Amino acid sequence: MNTQMPIGVDDFKEVREDYYFVDKTHFIQSLIDGHSKVTLLTRPRRFGKTLTMSMLDYFFSLEREQESLHLFDGLQIARAGIDYMKHRGQYPVLFMTFKGIQNDTWDLAFNAFQLVIQKEFQQHRYLLDSPELAPEEKQLYSRFLDNTATLAEYQISLLYLCEYLYRYYKIRPIILIDEYDAPIQNAYNHGFYDTAISYFRTFYNNTLKGNEFLNFAILTGVLRIAKESIFSGLNNLRVCSILDNAYADVMGFTEEEVSQIAKDTGEEQALPTLKKWYDGYRFGNIDIYNPWSIINFFAERTADDYWVNTSSNDIIQHMMQGNAKSQEKNLPTLLHGGTVAAIIREGLIYKDITQNKDGLYTLLLMTGYLTAVQNTTVPNGHLCQLRIPNEELTHVFQSEILNRLCADSGDVSDLYMMINHLLSGQVTAFSEELQTYIEQLVSVYDAANKESFYHGLVLGMTALVLNDYYVESNRESGYGRFDIAIFPRKPNLPGVILEFKVAPTEKDLKDKAREALQQIEKQQYIAEFKQKQIPSVLKYGISFCGKKIYVTR
Repeated sequence: MNTQMPIGVDDFKEVREDYYFVDKTHFIQSLIDGHSKVTLLTRPRRFGKTLTMSMLDYFFSLEREQESLHLFDGLQIARAGIDYMKHRGQYPVLFMTFKGIQNDTWDLAFNAFQLVIQKEFQQHRYLLDSPELAPEEKQLYSRFLDNTATLAEYQISLLYLCEYLYRYYKIRPIILIDEYDAPIQNAYNHGFYDTAISYFRTFYNNTLKGNEFLNFAILTGVLRIAKESIFSGLNNLRVCSILDNAYADVMGFTEEEVSQIAKDTGEEQALPTLKKWYDGYRFGNIDIYNPWSIINFFAERTADDYWVNTSSNDIIQHMMQGNAKSQEKNLPTLLHGGTVAAIIREGLIYKDITQNKDGLYTLLLMTGYLTAVQNTTVPNGHLCQLRIPNEELTHVFQSEILNRLCADSGDVSDLYMMINHLLSGQVTAFSEELQTYIEQLVSVYDAANKESFYHGLVLGMTALVLNDYYVESNRESGYGRFDIAIFPRKPNLPGVILEFKVAPTEKDLKDKAREALQQIEKQQYIAEFKQKQIPSVLKYGISFCGKKIYVTR
């Protein structure tokens, strides 16, 4: 058995011939059993969308009939029997991907779109020799080949090509469009969203709505863009997102599939590590592992941040922009294993991302940065409890908090030293470093004498030590509720408990810090530490007044 992992390989034939393959051909069987006229599958990036579409192309395409003769031998679709395999190589197929349309102006993006359409017309150049096409139709076809067609003609290009193929083969074609929403995401990021959404709305409606020559169409993407924005009037569209049970196991690896890979590669001892690092996604009712990270793990034989390093993670920066900035307080909650509640409305309108919490969390869920642990259907959406799915994504959020805390100074090492001094009981060094940090980076208007501000600031800093500690905030212990408690994950490390007070004047700082320390003793906040058999606990009373602080132990 070939156990070489197909990193970055998304051509089905190449994977089948040269690499380890996880059999997903039951998807083909499901489509043959029954499908909608148009199906949209939304999944996060690097979850196997392009490879899945390539698999469909090789199976159904009559132009690949000889190429695919033995590609499906021994797979689930072949074992399903002749009634399914008789569909292999029997349909004209239009297969294109828009994921390469990543340009910073509309003109360049449209040129990239032209090249995608040109390539598809080149695949069927033989139509120019067909008597089924009239001379003026061949002239139009030639304009698509040399990129001289008009903007309006490109909007109806696939409808034309469907008709030409139907007249040639007397069989209705299948359309496969991979990463359908990539041009729209790109346009939003670069400021020409309205132009792009208007253009592609007409393109998709011409292609998919009322196309009498279409057999069926499958689209993949990351997001379901609001129907009124891009699929206006398209009443034959079925959307299968990560919240739906339909086709839930088609992209990403199930637990059984990961176990089989581990067995085939002799790495069964790695299963607990794989679960911790790359599991945690929930598609419909199925537990899913990140496939990109899994195949990279088996190639490198070590756990690392594979998926998050394949592109920028600027999506989390939306938590710091516009009205969504208020949501940054939820970052520590998520990092400490907590959940955030949000209404998920899958028909996304991009302007909602920074204007309301639900648009933001819909984006984070659909793009794979969060996962839904509870899902309740409500009018026009889903009420979900969201959390960070695994260790790899925890590192992303940790990094974003670090970037936020060091946005102006850039002194990451200083921040780590400050936290290390806190954890080792070096109160003088910690106090001096925290004072310097607040003076340099915190506005007096941010602080505004609110204990919750300082509490959130220090809680955010603890995100840097979650590998060795776990943190609880505002939890009952003893006879009251402590502010922040830091519990070691390893033996022989001390615990830490912090209590905050706001002083009315700078003269009161020392007294308020001592009051905070006394409160720890009086309320017996260390009770939970004793219960967990943590023998040593560092106790800190911290007082604030504007940009001035006092720390005592």
